[in-house]
Amino acid sequence: MRIGLFATCLGDTLFPDAVKATAVLLARLGHEVVFPPEQTCCGQMHVNTGYQREPVPLVRGFAEQFGDAAIDAVVMPSGSCAGSVRHQHEIVAERYGDRALRAAVTTVKAKTYELSEFLVDVLDVTDVGAHFPHRVTYHPTCHSLRMLRVGDKPLRLLRAVDGIDLVELPEADSCCGFGGTFAVKNAATSSAMLHDKVGHITGTGADVCTAGDSSCLMHIGGGLSRIKAGTRTLHLAQILAATRTAPHVLTEAVR
Repeated sequence: MRIGLFATCLGDTLFPDAVKATAVLLARLGHEVVFPPEQTCCGQMHVNTGYQREPVPLVRGFAEQFGDAAIDAVVMPSGSCAGSVRHQHEIVAERYGDRALRAAVTTVKAKTYELSEFLVDVLDVTDVGAHFPHRVTYHPTCHSLRMLRVGDKPLRLLRAVDGIDLVELPEADSCCGFGGTFAVKNAATSSAMLHDKVGHITGTGADVCTAGDSSCLMHIGGGLSRIKAGTRTLHLAQILAATRTAPHVLTEAVR
């Protein structure tokens, strides 16, 4: 397949290794990965904060960059951005776009996937040949769990990783408290939710907490580092991209 890789804002600016790992993984599985160079933000943060007219150019740009019929699928290492493309883009196009934009959005959303659902649902694979000999716990992010309904697909991928010690996260489906501007506008509530999440993570004794969204990992990672927990955060793609011949070397965690 010819796969269009969408980097996302956080991936582009703060977590490029997760994007690179996605490309490495998909290429290792035998697919051609292309990176449309003019891609920008998907517009999720505008819609989430009530500015639905403003992201029209971003929605149009996404449809133009990834709507090419030569691209068989659009994959991104983010449940929240995939959710935005599959659900919010249609809302924006219907309310503020023209007929051409609505048609383009319908076309591109049908081939847009978050990484884990693409691997399991489209490629029909759970064992991607990964090797990661560390203790890991998984946090299911809200958009992937509730909007995309990826279910246990990330866990099925992780269970197939060679050498992994996968431990269950208590109250895993509870939000970490990030929610974009929610963490700013409701700082006290966000901090309380993060406190609970960090407590559950450290209780597992995991070396790594993984998830499918860099935004949540950024929030959780901040909480873990502030208490010097010794637990790192790592995107799911980076674990799945690691192999015996090209291992992921964990950096020293803050203690």
